[in-house]
Amino acid sequence: MPKNHPRNWKSIVRLLTIPALLLTAGAMPAVAQQKKLIAIIVPSPENPFFKAEADAAEAKAKAMGYDTLVLVHNDDPVKQDQLFDTAIARKAAAIILDNAGADATIAAVKKAKAAGIPSFLVDREINANGAAVAQLVSNNYQGATLGAEEFAKIMGEEGDYVELIGKETDTNAGIRSKGYNDTLSQYPKLKKVAAQSANWNQAEAFQKMQTIIQQYPNIKGVISGNDTMALGAYAALKAAGKGKVIVVGFDGSPDVADSIKAGEIKATVLQPVVHLSELAVKEADQYLKTGKTGQDEKQTIDCVLVNPDNVKNYSAFNLKE
Repeated sequence: MPKNHPRNWKSIVRLLTIPALLLTAGAMPAVAQQKKLIAIIVPSPENPFFKAEADAAEAKAKAMGYDTLVLVHNDDPVKQDQLFDTAIARKAAAIILDNAGADATIAAVKKAKAAGIPSFLVDREINANGAAVAQLVSNNYQGATLGAEEFAKIMGEEGDYVELIGKETDTNAGIRSKGYNDTLSQYPKLKKVAAQSANWNQAEAFQKMQTIIQQYPNIKGVISGNDTMALGAYAALKAAGKGKVIVVGFDGSPDVADSIKAGEIKATVLQPVVHLSELAVKEADQYLKTGKTGQDEKQTIDCVLVNPDNVKNYSAFNLKE
C-alpha cells in the first residue's frame, strides 16, 4: 500500500466535509426565504368564468412571488369547509375565494380568520361584514339593468318572455334578478310568463327550457342570470326550431361571445372577472405586508354590455375600448 495512503484519506474526508458544511450553512437562508402560500378556492373550473377567475388569481400570485394552491368546491358548502381546513393545515398566508353560499360560507371565513388567515372574496359576497378582509364583486345590479335595457330594446319593448334565475342561495342570483325585474317592469307591454332557477347549470337550463317551450310556445325572449344557462336555453330553443327567440345572458363568456358573432345569442353583460381576481391578489399582498388594504371591505366594479356592435373587441372576459 502506498506510503501516502493516510494523507489521501485525510484529504478525502476534508473534501467531503467542505460541501457538507456549505449545505448546512445554506439551509437557514433557504428556510427564511421560503415562499408564502396563497390558497385559491373556486367553484367548478368547467365553467369558463370560474376557470378564468382561478387562472388569473394563480398567475398574479405567482408573478408576485407566492406559491399557490388551487382548490375546487363545486358549490358544495361541506366540501368548501373541508378545503378551508386544508388551507389552514397548509398554513396558507391568505385565501382568495369565490364562495359556495352567502350564508353557508360565513363560518368557514371566520374559522380562517381565527387561524390568522385573511380571506379575500371575489365575485360573490357573503352575508356578513368583518369576517373577510375584502369582498370584491362586479356591480351585478348595474350590470343587470344594462342587460335588461338591451333586452327590452331588442324585444321592441313588447312580448312574452322567460327569466332563468341562478342558484337561489347565491346573492348574485337575487341581485341580478332584481335588476332585471326593476328595469323590465317599466315596460308594460313586456310580460314575464315564467321564471325558474336553473342553478347556473347549462344542462338544467336546457331541460327547463324544453318544458317551458311546451307550456309557452309563443315566447319571444329569454333573459338569463348567467351565460351558461343562456347557452343551455338557446340550445333547447334551436333544437325546437325556435332559434329566432331573443336570448340575453350575463358574464361575458367566450362561448357566448362566439354565439353573438354567429348571430345567435343577442347580448351578454361582461363581468371584469380577470381584473377582480388580480385585484384580490394585489390587496392580499398589500395586507400581508402592511396589515391593511387601503380600501373598504366591499368593493364593486361596473359591468359592460357586449353585443354585435362591440363583440369584435372582446377577448377572454375582457373588452378592449
